[in-house]
Amino acid sequence: MSTLNDFTTWEPLLRLLRASHAERLAAPGGRVSGRIGQHGWSVPLRRPAGAEPDDRAERDAVDRVRAALVEAAMVEAAFTVEIPPSGKAVLRMYDYGAAVDAGVSSAGRSALTLVEDAVPAPWRRLPDPAPGARLAPSVDLELLERTLRERLPDETGATEEEIAAAEARLGVALPEELKVLYRVTRADWYDDLESGEDFALLHEAAERAGGVLGFELSSLGSLFADDRVRSSFRWEHAATEACVTAPDAAVQDLVWSPGWIVVGVDDAELIAVDLTPGPCGHLGQLIVLSHEETVGGYLLAESLTDLALDPRRDWYTGRSSEKAPVVGRIFGRQSMSVEAVAHPDLEVLTLGGSPEPFSLAPLVGLPGLRTLSAGHGMLADPREIGGLTGLEFLELTPRDWRVLLDAGAVPRSLSAAAVVAYGEPDPCAVIRLANEILALWDRPQITETVVEGELGPVS
Repeated sequence: MSTLNDFTTWEPLLRLLRASHAERLAAPGGRVSGRIGQHGWSVPLRRPAGAEPDDRAERDAVDRVRAALVEAAMVEAAFTVEIPPSGKAVLRMYDYGAAVDAGVSSAGRSALTLVEDAVPAPWRRLPDPAPGARLAPSVDLELLERTLRERLPDETGATEEEIAAAEARLGVALPEELKVLYRVTRADWYDDLESGEDFALLHEAAERAGGVLGFELSSLGSLFADDRVRSSFRWEHAATEACVTAPDAAVQDLVWSPGWIVVGVDDAELIAVDLTPGPCGHLGQLIVLSHEETVGGYLLAESLTDLALDPRRDWYTGRSSEKAPVVGRIFGRQSMSVEAVAHPDLEVLTLGGSPEPFSLAPLVGLPGLRTLSAGHGMLADPREIGGLTGLEFLELTPRDWRVLLDAGAVPRSLSAAAVVAYGEPDPCAVIRLANEILALWDRPQITETVVEGELGPVS
């Protein structure tokens, strides 16, 4: 048996939790929840004012559990603790299994993957074809090569065979401007470290190229297509995203594109050559794929020629944050009606904060509605969801899920679902509900292990 199930593994942490939440745990039904993982933890311990955040007692207690996780080959353990004044501690530990994105043992959102390996619609979307895309007027191969050779006189360029090999590996033809760039410099400064080259000299060479382009250029052998590079996601967030490319956008509003060839970095941002530009973009333009954004990219320069002549510039997205009528969000006392957002193009609807519940009847028959998220008290009749036969993601409160499950009206089109619990819900009840939803798709259940022991009465 794993030491993770041994009371002595948890005892130091349980004592700290009792000291931090004595009044709460002493109340009937009082409990405390948290989670510990191999790479971090969230444990609600209250520290005295001015105490260091890495308190040694807390760290030692948590490290005992983390060591047991490693031994048990578990990434994370979520738990709830009940410690009445008698001192008989009951710890419930949850193993979410492969079907749960987020923990359901604590308050908040709880995402369940109902179809194995399913991904949200924005992550599946490919770029719209752009057969009419043209090079920017600023493209000038001779001027680009002359400028680069003047500013990088000591660089060694790639051979035609190396460029052809890169194209074969990527499966695309590189733009002529990019070929010119790599004919001037292979950009393999850091690749040469293994050959014993002086790091300071190599770094200086890389800095010179960065000064010419405004970003750190990758070597020819390090180019890659942005094939879901930014595609890690949580269903409860990703399902509410939408890809909406405006008619005047330079960059298509996408999560990823096989035509985004990453050629370098600027701080933590990826710099890519864009072979699938937006309606007002240009073939081979330079774009920024920000680590702070999920969808779309920013226009850096319309061409490499333009960038080499003026490497320092602002990013421009060319897209609007307004995504109506594809996305509808109804919040607050002055909120609009469901009828007002029931557009044929509607994909995502979020309801919350209204003093009156909504009927979903106007949504029935909408061809593209794929996501519905409804907060507490927002639905006049949750059973109406049964008529939304195209949903792939549904997020409801435990109360609304209960009504929907009892009515046998859960849409079978779902790929994922979420339980959003407010305040301090009973985690055991939320987990039972989640398991009931998972069972409809024959998905792995969330399991519970109970660990008991004596801490002694409160002195």
